[in-house]
Amino acid sequence: MSARLSRGAHSVAGQVFALMAVIVVLLITAAALALVFQARYDSQRDARNRSLAAAEAFAHAPGLPEALMSRDPTSALQPLAEAARRASGLDFIAVMDVRGVRYTDSRPELIGQRASDVSRAVAGESFTEVFEGQPSDAVRAVVPVRNADGAVIGLVGTGIEVENVSHAVEGQLPLLVGATAGGLLLGTAGAALVSRRLLHQTRGLGAAEMTRMNEHHEAVLHAVREGVLIIGNDQRLILANDEARRLLDLPQDAEERAVGDLGLDPRTTELLASGRVVTDHVHLAGDRLLAVNVRPTMAYAGRPAGRVVTLRDTTELASLTGRAEVARSRLQLLYDAGGRIGTTLDVVRTAEELSEVAVPRFADFVTVELLEPVLHGDEPSDVTGVYTEMRRAAITGVRTDSPLQPVGDLIRFVVPTAPMAAALDEGHAVLAADLNAAMGWRAQDSEGTRVALEYGLHSLISVPLQARGVVLGMANFWRADTPEPFDGEDLSFAEELGARAAVSIDNARRFTREHATAVTLQRRLLPRVLPDQSAVDVAYRYLPAKAGVGGDWFDVIQLPGARVALVVGDVVGHGVHAAATMGRLRTAVHNFATLDLPPDELLGHLDELINRIDQDEAGGGGGDADGSGAGGEHGGPDGAAERASAVTGATCLYAVYDPVSGRCRMASAGHPGPALISPDGGVEFLELPAGLPLGVGGMPFEAVEFQLSEGSRLVLFTDGLVEDRDRDFDTGLQLLADALSRPGRSPDQAASDVLATLLFPVPSDDIALLIADTRRLEADRIAEWEVPGEPSAVSRVRNAGSAQLVEWGLGDISFAAELILSELVTNAIRYGSAPVGVRLLRDRSLICEVSDGSSTSPHLRYAATTDEGGRGLFLVAQYAERWGTRYTDRGKVIWAELPLTGGAEPQPPAPLDLDALEDMAW
Repeated sequence: MSARLSRGAHSVAGQVFALMAVIVVLLITAAALALVFQARYDSQRDARNRSLAAAEAFAHAPGLPEALMSRDPTSALQPLAEAARRASGLDFIAVMDVRGVRYTDSRPELIGQRASDVSRAVAGESFTEVFEGQPSDAVRAVVPVRNADGAVIGLVGTGIEVENVSHAVEGQLPLLVGATAGGLLLGTAGAALVSRRLLHQTRGLGAAEMTRMNEHHEAVLHAVREGVLIIGNDQRLILANDEARRLLDLPQDAEERAVGDLGLDPRTTELLASGRVVTDHVHLAGDRLLAVNVRPTMAYAGRPAGRVVTLRDTTELASLTGRAEVARSRLQLLYDAGGRIGTTLDVVRTAEELSEVAVPRFADFVTVELLEPVLHGDEPSDVTGVYTEMRRAAITGVRTDSPLQPVGDLIRFVVPTAPMAAALDEGHAVLAADLNAAMGWRAQDSEGTRVALEYGLHSLISVPLQARGVVLGMANFWRADTPEPFDGEDLSFAEELGARAAVSIDNARRFTREHATAVTLQRRLLPRVLPDQSAVDVAYRYLPAKAGVGGDWFDVIQLPGARVALVVGDVVGHGVHAAATMGRLRTAVHNFATLDLPPDELLGHLDELINRIDQDEAGGGGGDADGSGAGGEHGGPDGAAERASAVTGATCLYAVYDPVSGRCRMASAGHPGPALISPDGGVEFLELPAGLPLGVGGMPFEAVEFQLSEGSRLVLFTDGLVEDRDRDFDTGLQLLADALSRPGRSPDQAASDVLATLLFPVPSDDIALLIADTRRLEADRIAEWEVPGEPSAVSRVRNAGSAQLVEWGLGDISFAAELILSELVTNAIRYGSAPVGVRLLRDRSLICEVSDGSSTSPHLRYAATTDEGGRGLFLVAQYAERWGTRYTDRGKVIWAELPLTGGAEPQPPAPLDLDALEDMAW
């Protein structure tokens, strides 16, 4: 036991304990003395403040100047002074004259005696001081007493004796002593705990033993022929022996620096920083082949664990393992190339990916040139031969200041013996191991090649990019910083890498061609010019998807009666098929719109048509009766093409706006409802009855009618505008509402704002946007009459119509208009049913409408010479620019349009008796 105590006392831990104990005692003693002096200082300062406050209060007490000027100040002031002294807790309060002679004092024997050193108060200055002298040492304050004129007429002195101040400090000494003892106890206990921990860590060794152990450790650590690194959990290098510094070429100040700041190559940095456990991992660091072991260190005392790395130089084994390592890295590079080349269907981006994957793991610089047709998605020539011009599509290097021509330059191969021209001519990769000796390459551009050689380019492999036997371009692999030239194995690898990249480039080229074809077809099938109409002011936008054109479309269709139909739709799918399907649907909508069907009926007919088309195409494969032929269900490409041509999955929104009444009637087949912007700027997304997409279920559609205020704005759109893989539909609607709520924007400006707010850099779906500002036909351009069911009413209506035309300034077309009105009204009275009405609309043309309660439709026919009637509708067709019939909820309307000028109207052979025409039957 005594031996252990002796060893503990002489150990490093014992010495540390003794030193810490002495330091604790000194610190606590100094702190205690400082507290004593601070307490004494605080007590004196408090005594000064109390004395001065009491003196000031007594000196300014009411009646004091009068008492001082009385015959017997002592008798008047002594009781007051004593009462004030006891109340304030002071030792004395003395009232004196300007000579310092006391009128009052706590000691009666001092009354009449003169106080010393009060000259400053006599001069009008209040002061405090520590007074030493007779009758006792005190902390006193002296304040002058002034009369009404401000003259000093007396003095007030107050104070506390120093002995009493000291008693206040001594009262705090027990607390100070207790706190000092507690601090000393805690400090000593802490030092003991630290010493005990250190004793455990050092195992009771003394300074000499630890010094000797450290010397042995240093000798072994730095003499061993194996590199040792200790790396902390914060990725900082804690220790590196001499061998590790030599193997990794570490800087002198490497310790305590982050692993990433040591200037090591990226692969070595990644290995050291990764923290993964490895055993005899063969690692190439510079020109050395190292066997690396990484092991975690044990966590101790709550500190996070680091790791120990040992490095053994196995360069002498490189001749045996080098080839295997290179082969492995080549295979890994080919594997990485398969995942990184061709991630997009863009020709230029695929070329860039080829250049990026080979730098710096295979080459220092890579350039890719492509034929002009390939860049545009066209089919390159399949005639084998030497290509003399290509466009540089990509360049990647370990440095940015390369002497090679930049992207976009035209690269010419004019010397047949140059590696590029030779590779294209021979159809396989060509190696120029030493560019200094490549005379054909140097002759191609003597100045440019001189700069390249001075820059350091010294080795080249040129690989033609070929797919399906057709040359697409060329890839050139250059070495500059890597000292080793390319060799035969590198040539084979480059050719394999080029072949894989060529397939991806060809796929991208074919996609580019198909995409361009689909975009062209889509744009040709969409309306090029919107019809001339007055009902709405329209702006539109169409943007094809970058990844493949979809089947979005829009349309504005002029309808009779100054009305207009707004259409937007979306066909599921992408590519040429979706564009062609869109064209078929748009044509069908136009045809059904010609019949002037209500929106719900139009969608119903469109749905029925699509179902019939799908059935015909599904059953029209042309195969054997049992379905096993080439066009059957499993009959190869033909059957696949037929199945792909199905139309099922289209959505459509069809709206009809009437500028006369301001009503808008619309129906949806699985399409999002439009946005309605009121004249005051409020944005509302109209909720329409949910209808199934076209061709899905054959369920009826339901139309909804809205009354729109003049100046309202309708916004029809496809879901590609608001929805994308990175944004849900509701978020897109909110962004659309924010963009549409900006006031004072024309439809075209609003369309631009919407795209600027919602458009993705690479939209994944087509976008169709149609913005229409509604207008109302002015009341003075509308004339309406109710027609009684009697033949005599025809002439009255005709005369009223003629008068209205004269008022509108359309007298030159009044004859044709009267003729048409007579025929239409006569027919409605004779063959229709009540109520009969007439309406004239002056729009871009004159529109004559006659309505009745019958649903019977008139037919145009050619009357024989012996027929008494049947010529009325024929005359209407001859004089009108357009005419037709539309059905309403309460009957039908027969309408006819005339141009606003009469130059085009046919001239009758002789004047006609309009009254006589009323008797002609249809």
